[in-house]
Amino acid sequence: MSVPTYDVVIVGAGIVGAACAAECAAEGLRVLVVEAEMVGGGATAAGMGHIVVMDDSEAQFELTLYSQRLWEELAEELPPSVEYDRCGTIWVAATEDEMRQAERKGKFYAERGVAVELLDARELREAEPRLRRDLWGGLRVPGDGVIYPPAAAHFLLSKARAHRTELIVGRAVIEATLGGEVRLQDGSNISSGIVINCAGSSSPKLTPQIKVQKRKGHLVITDRYAGFVRHQLVELGYLESAHAASSDSVAFNVQPRRTGQLLIGSSRQYGAEDARVDQGVLARMLNRAFAFMPGLADLSAIRVWTGFRAATPDNLPLIGPYAEGARLYLATGHEGLGITTSLGTAKLIVAQIMGRTPPISSEPFLPIRFMQESAHV
Repeated sequence: MSVPTYDVVIVGAGIVGAACAAECAAEGLRVLVVEAEMVGGGATAAGMGHIVVMDDSEAQFELTLYSQRLWEELAEELPPSVEYDRCGTIWVAATEDEMRQAERKGKFYAERGVAVELLDARELREAEPRLRRDLWGGLRVPGDGVIYPPAAAHFLLSKARAHRTELIVGRAVIEATLGGEVRLQDGSNISSGIVINCAGSSSPKLTPQIKVQKRKGHLVITDRYAGFVRHQLVELGYLESAHAASSDSVAFNVQPRRTGQLLIGSSRQYGAEDARVDQGVLARMLNRAFAFMPGLADLSAIRVWTGFRAATPDNLPLIGPYAEGARLYLATGHEGLGITTSLGTAKLIVAQIMGRTPPISSEPFLPIRFMQESAHV
């Protein structure tokens, strides 16, 4: 039996892998990060970078709120390249029913200590004059923010490397074993005390039994139009789009960047393996955006690209050991919340590795929940 070369080997140098590396390294663990392509690529490069508190479930709320607070604590350390901006989110209500949804959402947040502000139609127009004028109102969450995810991943990995973390780029891992080994495509093996599979939508290729599904998304970025949008704007119908289990969907989601550019989303496709832009889905996504903010149609787009989210059946990530006693850990399945929850995920993983009480309950995120489910089928 080979002697472990590292305490922890992390597969994947997206933002979740980089956050896990920084947290493990800060504990004094010997860390190796293995990345097949590039640091901050994959879903990290295709994410909007929205640091957002979400309320689909109590577990999701706890993880996103905890993670958002970690980003706030880290803010002073972040270099300008990360473009951290607490611009806030406005959840836009297009109908009377969605306005009631905004009220319920606001009540849920306020009862749990999150600052919110309910906006009527006039207040929404004042906050975002370029939205169409017949909208009912919205919910402003001023504590939400945005970052530039690839730069954040590089920053977190630089923190890890300051503690002697090693990095291998350009060598693909083809298997992460329960016994703490990673097998590379070139035939070599690397042994460690713990392996953390942070490979996002590619994580099932390394650990085939896990329940992670690809969801393809499109993004558009415009030229610079400073002040055109002031908040991250998301239609309340986005939640239905995000939860659709089988059909393709689009939703209005626009983000202002510190550069003056606008990032436009969002779309979800299921069963799509081709990374090329789907012109039909792109047209639907943009038309949805134009319906909420007609002036967007007059702006110049400079780039369109796609990425793959890693989703689970219950819309919660897999964070923790693959099974009781396993040396393989998972940090994947974050769907569209990997940017927000990367820091919280890393804290949960390290608490489990070190045998400490986690900062929030890790129970809802443990991978074993799906194995238990299968055992009862």
